[in-house]
Amino acid sequence: MAPMLSKTLLMTALLALPLGSAAPVLAQEAKPREAVISVTGDGESALAPDMAVVNLAVVKQAKTAREALDENNKAMNEVLKALKDGGIAERDLQTSGFSIQPQYNYPQPVDGQQQPQLIGYQTINSITIRLRDLAKLGQVIDQSVTLGINQGGDIQFTNDKPEAALEAARKNAVAEAVKKAKTLSEAAGVKLGRIIEINENVPRPMPQPVYRATMMKEASDAAVPVQGGENNYTVSVTVTFAIEQ
Repeated sequence: MAPMLSKTLLMTALLALPLGSAAPVLAQEAKPREAVISVTGDGESALAPDMAVVNLAVVKQAKTAREALDENNKAMNEVLKALKDGGIAERDLQTSGFSIQPQYNYPQPVDGQQQPQLIGYQTINSITIRLRDLAKLGQVIDQSVTLGINQGGDIQFTNDKPEAALEAARKNAVAEAVKKAKTLSEAAGVKLGRIIEINENVPRPMPQPVYRATMMKEASDAAVPVQGGENNYTVSVTVTFAIEQ
């Protein structure tokens, strides 16, 4: 009888082990979820631009593709030489587009049929310029048009090193989030606790373009008037606070 009794006690003890080990887990699951407040804050910071990115293009038309290309090359080479002579580094000059397209004329249909007529070719050579001396911007545009630029003029004022403005915007965003959280907690009659989490929302903030224009062949002889204004950098953060119980 003794051996059988020992086996019975052993089996009882083994069956009791899983229940005993599960008790802490059940107690942990039963623990109430921590009360929190999550708010989003937006911060801005303004900074005067120190660089302009300009997109310009030479457009030429001729009877043959060869003639159109030769005319375009001549004008663009003159533009590039003038820009380099004016102090713009090669690293700030980049070809951004090139195309050769046939040009057609569509006459009135005859007997219900319309046959397009090839009348020539058009070449477009586009260049993106990073100008680090904004005082020269109007002069560069005017000179480029004189030498053959006849399309483009999309300008974006930006900053070479916007880190200081972004840092200020982040601080403003967190300050606004804290202010919102305090207002919410006071309105709800609860006490604001520690910060649990801070997330900066993507994408990376970029300056807003403040000037756009269309360049025309018939530009004035005077330097083109431009205004840089300021760039606004915006950062958004989400902050989660605990609520003290």
